[in-house]
Amino acid sequence: MTGAKRKKKSVLWGKMHTPHCEDIKQWCKRRLPILEWAPQYNLRENLLPDTVSGVMLAVQQVTQGLSFAILSSVHPVFGLYGSLFPAIIYAIFGMGRHVATGTFALTSLISANAVERLVPQSSRNLSMQSNSSVLGLSDFELQRIGVATAVSFLGGVIQVVMFVLQLGSTTFLVTEPVISAMTTGAATHVVTSQVKYLLGIKMPYISGPLGFFYIYAYVFENIKSIQLEALLLSLLSIVVLVLVKELNEQFKRKIKVVLPVDLVLIIAASFACYCTNMENTYGLEVVGHIPNGIPPPRAPPMNILSAVLTEAFGVALVGYVASLSLAQGSAKKFKYSVDDNQEFLAHGLSNVIPSFFFCIPSAAAMGRTAALYSTGARTQVACLISCLSVLVVIYAIGPLLYWLPMCVLASIIVVGLKGMLIQFRDLKKYWNVDKIDWGIWISTYIFTICFAANVGLLFGVVCTIAIVIGRFPRAKTLSVTNMKELEFKVKTELHDETLQQVKIISINNPLVFLNAKKFNADLMKIILKEIDSSQPLDDVIKCEQNTLLNSLSNGNCNEDASQPCPCEKCSLVLDCKGLTFFDYTGVSTLVELYLDCKSRGVDVFLANCTASLIKSMAYYGNLDTEKPIFFDSVAAAISTIQSNKNLSKVSDHSEV
Repeated sequence: MTGAKRKKKSVLWGKMHTPHCEDIKQWCKRRLPILEWAPQYNLRENLLPDTVSGVMLAVQQVTQGLSFAILSSVHPVFGLYGSLFPAIIYAIFGMGRHVATGTFALTSLISANAVERLVPQSSRNLSMQSNSSVLGLSDFELQRIGVATAVSFLGGVIQVVMFVLQLGSTTFLVTEPVISAMTTGAATHVVTSQVKYLLGIKMPYISGPLGFFYIYAYVFENIKSIQLEALLLSLLSIVVLVLVKELNEQFKRKIKVVLPVDLVLIIAASFACYCTNMENTYGLEVVGHIPNGIPPPRAPPMNILSAVLTEAFGVALVGYVASLSLAQGSAKKFKYSVDDNQEFLAHGLSNVIPSFFFCIPSAAAMGRTAALYSTGARTQVACLISCLSVLVVIYAIGPLLYWLPMCVLASIIVVGLKGMLIQFRDLKKYWNVDKIDWGIWISTYIFTICFAANVGLLFGVVCTIAIVIGRFPRAKTLSVTNMKELEFKVKTELHDETLQQVKIISINNPLVFLNAKKFNADLMKIILKEIDSSQPLDDVIKCEQNTLLNSLSNGNCNEDASQPCPCEKCSLVLDCKGLTFFDYTGVSTLVELYLDCKSRGVDVFLANCTASLIKSMAYYGNLDTEKPIFFDSVAAAISTIQSNKNLSKVSDHSEV
């Protein structure tokens, strides 16, 4: 008897823990997104735009790879590898269709701190200068790339650990003002690091706290040593880049293919430098020898991982946050979803695996994402095609870039950071919507330029949490009238009887970045449920009462008690009496909810709004100005809905 029971128990245990084939298939699709979109790829519709976008993207990948490798204090050829391998890995594991992973200014700047600290320039003469077996490079260059790959490897491991711990759900703590300020401050750092190339000044490596100011102090002290030829060539390159890019932006709808001004400038500058021998005649600094081919893989030096732990954490956090914001923006623009936790895995593997192929730390860049937008890319196939073009450069074209002036390369970097630098314009937006977010932006930017991008990011997150914690205890969490979710049926008599449903939902909590996402999800769930269940009825049903929508900060919505009545058209009244304060994320959520409902044919009205909420929403988005949407009370909103229905009825009669 006991044996039979044990056998039965073991059979049940086996059934419980035996994975089904369908479960394994779904898990693979979830962890390998390429299995989801690749079988559905439409060659006829997508291949041509993806090919054009891939070729144009390759130009940016090559130029940024060379420049960001120099920014990372390693040989330029390693930037080409960093533009190849991470893009392939992300195309397999990543979910952002317009995210091009590769070398990134912020992560290069962070890894440069470790490279210059562990392998300083002064040790060049102490290293063996004889060519090694790897691409004919010196031991000094190999030691430097060894440090950079160690930062990349450890940073990727940290990101994979964060994926295992499911920390992707905590990314809501990094708000839009913090990301904007951090990336703007980091872009300012990158521009500062290129000043020595733009002016042609020989300058020692300066970093650490307040290093930003020490660099400009050094420039002003040695202003007489500015190289006039480098300055003029830099100014000419910047003017040409800005003008052509602006013309491309204005006429992109009229022309099918934009002019690759970066590529044209590189070819023209290299040819001019070669013909006039600027390197020897004027002492102009050039990129130098770039070996062709890819060396065999080699493991990063594990004995220095403890020495680069600080930089690895900076690469993991800053790279992920900057990349995730681009992936989420792409998903919002093209109506698809991105799993925050899966992005940890994708970017972690994009750092770990390429570190064995001499790659510097990688992340997504705003300039490359903007290029994919403007050239009409559809899927990650564009990034894979760009990898083929980069491969051609590595094996065939690389040595021809010897004569490329460093000042031209620096000009391309500075102009490429335009998208980050113009985020200064967000200050006006934050000031008009929420002055506390404006203060967070300013303080995060100051911390970033005074210290580093990772320090600024951590300060911004801590500051945001502290402010919200300080504001929440003073918040009024429940409305006075305990407003419940009601359904009103309005009967119209015109040939057929139709029903119009008015759902009144009370917002009983402040709307900030902590609960904005759940608020939007719960509310859209109610609206979509009403749209799906709507159907014509013969008789008018009496008013019903549903349960109170639970506190939005808890994010629980009692769906079982909700019994929506079928209707022809649904109107939503949001009672904002309990919305005692809000931030920029809360306002953007309300405006996007209004626009989304409007596109679905659902009218949204807001009652009991404060003057500051009305001003912020009107400033943030293009709201419907033809009819009022803000009302002093719920009764006034319902009265307006009934009046609109009666006017529609009279209009229909007059047309008949």
